[in-house]
Amino acid sequence: MTGQQKRVAMVGVLLTLILAVLDQNIVSTASWSIVGELDPAHGLERLPWLVTAYSLAATAALPLYGKLCDVYGAKRIYLGAVAVFLAGSALCGLAQDMGQLIAFRAVQGLGGGGLMSVTLVVAAHLTPADKRASAGVAGGLLAGLGMVAGPLIGGLFTDHLSWRWIFFINLPVGLFVLVSAAAAIRLRDGGLRHRIDYPGAALVAAAACLLLLVVEWGGRTYAWNSPAMLALIALDVALFAAFGWRQLAAAEPILPLSMFRDRTLGIALPLQLLTGFGMAGGLLYTVVYLQAAMGVQATDSGLYLIPMAAGMVLSGTVSGVLIAKGRATKPFLVAGTACVTASMALLSLLRTDTSPWTLRFDLLLMGVGLGMVLGIVVMLVQNSAAPSQLGVATTAIRFTQVLGSALGTAVFGIVLNRATESRLPSGLDARSLSAALPPQTRARVVQALVDGVDVVFVSAAGVMAAALVLAALLRTSRPAAAEPPPPVRAGV
Repeated sequence: MTGQQKRVAMVGVLLTLILAVLDQNIVSTASWSIVGELDPAHGLERLPWLVTAYSLAATAALPLYGKLCDVYGAKRIYLGAVAVFLAGSALCGLAQDMGQLIAFRAVQGLGGGGLMSVTLVVAAHLTPADKRASAGVAGGLLAGLGMVAGPLIGGLFTDHLSWRWIFFINLPVGLFVLVSAAAAIRLRDGGLRHRIDYPGAALVAAAACLLLLVVEWGGRTYAWNSPAMLALIALDVALFAAFGWRQLAAAEPILPLSMFRDRTLGIALPLQLLTGFGMAGGLLYTVVYLQAAMGVQATDSGLYLIPMAAGMVLSGTVSGVLIAKGRATKPFLVAGTACVTASMALLSLLRTDTSPWTLRFDLLLMGVGLGMVLGIVVMLVQNSAAPSQLGVATTAIRFTQVLGSALGTAVFGIVLNRATESRLPSGLDARSLSAALPPQTRARVVQALVDGVDVVFVSAAGVMAAALVLAALLRTSRPAAAEPPPPVRAGV
């Protein structure tokens, strides 16, 4: 590829990442308008499935995307993922009822699973190993900015155009990505000509989807200790166990367990799992605190995350530049994990009368840490993986983060409920906050909820402390040696 082709391709890669990040966060502020137009009577009950359907489909497809990249080449799978995402976006914008919209969100999610994984594989192919820090950090920065920009853009489109434009806006950007990628990207194919472990892919997809459903239903649709929920959890454990057995038995496993024997991958993947786990407690329950203790509206909660996004931009840019100039990566990773751990510990000190500026400082510190963690872990994994396993390794790091986030959401939800209920007056629960209560009783409910959120942050700090130990143990290695490449085929 010429320098001009690489520059055009990287613009497309960044635009694809922007699409992926925004679409995960843009729907929330448009939800009320969607319900009002498509199903005013019963739409609110089905509203959570707008997010769940996308997440289920995207997560189920993740492991398969990595193997397909290694077998058929990253360019083909990248173009396919973007095309499916655009088809789903167009269908969502044209949906006439909630059932259609939920189904089309699942189609969009099938493509979306590739946008945040295959795109990073393409970026790794386009970027020399010693320059991947900047590319990996860019992905992390876009993720942080999307947390803030997504809800704001969704609100603007909903208020001034129509909620359908949160889906239609993907089309011109995505079409540019497709055309530019088809014309500019020239990559070798995967070089593998073996069968794909579709039974293994089916097992891990079923296990991941069931885990997300357990998180979605637990404590809401079913009590955590109900027979139905216990049966679902047992089935999910059995599915993951069956997947592990399949990976040991399959000739071409979808997620080779041998990767964990690598000194970098064996620690980086659990580190990413713990980071996703801990962050589930950090972001979600910061919003809970904002709404319960400070009375911030849901649509305005994203504004309080601006300091976190600013911290990610600052630290990610600085660390990316310094690593690209030859600085060691491990000190940045350890420092970033330490900052996230410290921010969780500080957030556990929140009170009902805590200054908003104190909260903003804590979130700024969290962003500084995340800016040095997210992109660096991806870079280390890509540099350590053999070229023939680059797709599998990249999607594995994304998959472990998604699973960690799902587990964290479930566990911290239980922690919050138990901690809050133990501090509430008899006959009340946290949902009583929305009821018309006497001022003194309401204050007790708010205090109990804030105390519960503090327990969540203490727990999240403990999880991140474990991640800090792994970061300190991580042994960075030089990029894997290139394998003899197969012949370049025209148009691939």
